[in-house]
Amino acid sequence: MHDFMRAIGFSDIKDKTQYQEILQNVLDEPTEVFMSPVRMDSAFGGMAKEYADSVGIMAFGEFTPEADLEPEFYFPYLKGRHVTATEYVSVEKLADKESYMGVCDDINLGVSLIFQLLNMKDYMEYSMDHEKILKKLPLTLSALSLSGKIILPLVKPDNHRELKKLEAIHRNQMLAAARQGDQEAIESLTLEDIDLYTVISRRAKNEDVLSIVETYFMPYGISCDQYSILGNILSVDVLENNCTGEQIYRLCLECNDFVFDVCINKADLMGEPAVGRRFRGNIWLQGMIDFSDERLV
Repeated sequence: MHDFMRAIGFSDIKDKTQYQEILQNVLDEPTEVFMSPVRMDSAFGGMAKEYADSVGIMAFGEFTPEADLEPEFYFPYLKGRHVTATEYVSVEKLADKESYMGVCDDINLGVSLIFQLLNMKDYMEYSMDHEKILKKLPLTLSALSLSGKIILPLVKPDNHRELKKLEAIHRNQMLAAARQGDQEAIESLTLEDIDLYTVISRRAKNEDVLSIVETYFMPYGISCDQYSILGNILSVDVLENNCTGEQIYRLCLECNDFVFDVCINKADLMGEPAVGRRFRGNIWLQGMIDFSDERLV
């Protein structure tokens, strides 16, 4: 069974038979069917079934001559509602199956974001007429989580958001200059990091780290598409899985200037989510790339 099935409301699967029944339900009553136009020697495609708003299961494999899908792999998904960023993105195919991962190198995080690509059909169609080059395209991220905690917000001044935006713009400009080899920008960033380390070390003697760090986004474990996050909650929706009746939370988070949705089973979340509070947990990152946007930078 896929580890993140419980995140979309399938936490009470006791044996393989129940699991096969759920997967068969996806094949018998799909809400979406798609076929790749790329592989002419075979009919590769997939089916998806939605069990709540933008939440469901995708199955991929070969279609038989009778138009039945023989699934090779499947996974639960959450489709995001907000464009997270417009950044340089690329797509890489996995070696062992017809699955694709998106890669986004964002300067706000300082690390390359790797995520499970949800709209693989769009990419397959796009790749027929375009060479494989890095492009700046709109990216919508989402995530599934198996466990999380609600953390109280920080006390911030009224102009905190405006100051934070100005600081982010300045730092992004300095990072961009440093990447181009600007020695003055590199030295300035180094001094800023030293000052920040000094301030944090002094405050950490008397304060908890979660009262110092407002948000973070960093790799978790050995899987390249899983991350540990701490983000501000912008909105909370309670969804119900129409198959099991289990309730799941869909949280819209702001984390390191990124806005994206996270889905978690209500039973797996410690605390009561509310706008203004913070969510802390480990996530499996997913995303959709808007290939219709033809900008090239």
